[in-house]
Amino acid sequence: MKFKSMTDEELALLYVKGDNKAFDELLARNQSKLFTYIMFVVRDQELANDLFQDTFVKVITKLQEGKYTDSGKFSYWITRIAHNVIMDWYRMQKNEHIVEPTEDNDLSNLNENSVIDISIESEIVNSQIMTDVKRMMNNLPTPQREVVYMRFYQDMSFKEIAEVTGVSINTALGRMRYAIINLRRMAQEHDILLKMEA
Repeated sequence: MKFKSMTDEELALLYVKGDNKAFDELLARNQSKLFTYIMFVVRDQELANDLFQDTFVKVITKLQEGKYTDSGKFSYWITRIAHNVIMDWYRMQKNEHIVEPTEDNDLSNLNENSVIDISIESEIVNSQIMTDVKRMMNNLPTPQREVVYMRFYQDMSFKEIAEVTGVSINTALGRMRYAIINLRRMAQEHDILLKMEA
């Protein structure tokens, strides 16, 4: 089939020109990864389904309005749309229990390496530990959980995370820092030993 060898970006531009089958291929390629991301953030199957549908309606609308240009990262573009849909939903729910760095908490001295040095990038040795970590991650505030997911499950850089979520790199780093602090606190409270290799 002619679509198999095409990039997502080429398919998107083909769809803009009126080829609906190109969009079907785009959806098939991206739906699982995108749904997994949404589900990870909202932790509710029914809500994730709704937000997934809303996201693809927005993707179609933006494509048809010509708001997509081939930037080389279609998957990041749709992840950003999904992020915005999720945040809009949270705003509508007035669910603003988000712990953010305050203005007097200067995070400008943080850099990517200082976060990596906290050994979060280290391999998790044991599958039980991985289960514990995933369970604890579910208890993180949404913005922190999202950054952890993008960093470790989607292998995105902090620059890419900042672009996708529409925040500064320092805010993305700050969210990761708070996530690490919260994960460590939860591990101590629940007496979970996180044996990580450097």
